[in-house]
Amino acid sequence: MIYLEQNVELYNNDIRAMLQAFFDNEKVVLKEEGTRLALKADFVMDRDVETMVETGGYVTFTLTDEDGYEASKTVMVDFMDKKLARNPLKAGLYRLLSDYTGKTLPWGSMTGVRPTKVATEMLERGVPEEQIHKVYADTYLTIDQKADICIEVAKKEQELFQGFEYEEEYCLYIGIPFCPTRCLYCSFTSYPIGAYQDKVDDYLNALCMEMQFVAQAKAYRNKRLVAVYVGGGTPSALSAAQLDRLVTAIRENFDMQYVKEFCVECGRPDSITMDKLAVLKKLGVERISINPQTMSDETLKLIGRAHSVEQTKEAFLLARKAGFDNINMDMIVGLPGEDIEDVKHTLSEIKVLSPDSLTVHSLAIKRAANLNIEMEKYRSLIKGSTNEMLLAVDECARELELYPYYLYRQKNIPGKLENIGYAAKGKECFYNILIMEEKMDILALGAGGSSKFVFHKENRIERVENVKNVDEYISRIDEMIERKQRMFECR
Repeated sequence: MIYLEQNVELYNNDIRAMLQAFFDNEKVVLKEEGTRLALKADFVMDRDVETMVETGGYVTFTLTDEDGYEASKTVMVDFMDKKLARNPLKAGLYRLLSDYTGKTLPWGSMTGVRPTKVATEMLERGVPEEQIHKVYADTYLTIDQKADICIEVAKKEQELFQGFEYEEEYCLYIGIPFCPTRCLYCSFTSYPIGAYQDKVDDYLNALCMEMQFVAQAKAYRNKRLVAVYVGGGTPSALSAAQLDRLVTAIRENFDMQYVKEFCVECGRPDSITMDKLAVLKKLGVERISINPQTMSDETLKLIGRAHSVEQTKEAFLLARKAGFDNINMDMIVGLPGEDIEDVKHTLSEIKVLSPDSLTVHSLAIKRAANLNIEMEKYRSLIKGSTNEMLLAVDECARELELYPYYLYRQKNIPGKLENIGYAAKGKECFYNILIMEEKMDILALGAGGSSKFVFHKENRIERVENVKNVDEYISRIDEMIERKQRMFECR
């Protein structure tokens, strides 16, 4: 445990995020008893006597441990702009912690911000790439490779979204919360299809009611639907007839003429059959995702994915036979028991299949996942993702002529590394970018759906959540509709 003492808590989240970047999964507490390390943050702020607004000042970080180590670093800070003040503050703390641990982090002191946002905003202002690169290096202390890839992704996003009119368009997300089994690392809304088979039709009844309401809402009557994403869970856990009903309902309720992509997650290879693929192809689904996560049968068994590597290959080839020419594959680096050689093996198998896009996730240990709940059982197996693994993915992707088009980081990833999507030209997933950039309304339907409403003029985002429990969603569908109705009235 790490003891944190501050005389000002204005930057509490930034300081904690920096500590957790260096000390994965270690608790930061406010009592010194039983801790092995202590960080004291002493803020001295100058204040304008007339306005009583903080101006300049400094912060002194002092780090001590149980073995008698002690070191300090003082950072001058302009507190007039509290947002910008975070950068030198975190950079100073980063250097102190780096000296103590002997570690450097690929993303340096960058926390609490989408990595590509800096490059995107500077490119929009016409800032030269050389200067953008310098900001990543000098302000955030990132390594060159991270700056390079942020600039590359930001430029790709600019290219992809030329001509978009964010205030006149929206995306649709449909959640199907059923899976063959629940994976060890999963924290999404997901229920075993075997136990819930008798409730699927009732779920689809409720989902169709929510679809009909949204499709008829006055607030969206004149807006263009540009992307449809059916996720989960595992949508392909449904039967072919149920998939037919679902996709037909989407097409019947919504005006699809402006839709640039229609994507359905077929994540689990053990849920994929030719009759299901035929239904999706017949009804105009363009992009599907078949997700191995790893090409190790031993790891698949450990993480609770009830399929084999061979089934993954068979499902992929079946999808090609069905006529799909836009197939994504997901993989996870840092899975329990896996090291760089395991990652390279997975990549070699994926390379043979040659997907149209490849999405890599750094293992995140989320609170609601069984991996976290049963951590003591798996702790010795978790080495975490490393930048070496991500570099291996990057090399493989580029050999397949797949290039980065979206990138984000999330909490609870050991090492604070990233998730990144690669795609062949013309096979990028618009929805993946839009859900991250938060420039367009995302209407999310189904259990666990989280809709995002972007108020451009007020520079704010409002969220409307659906309940996660399947039974609650079915029984309270009128309430889910009412929640959206209240937000629609504000549009």
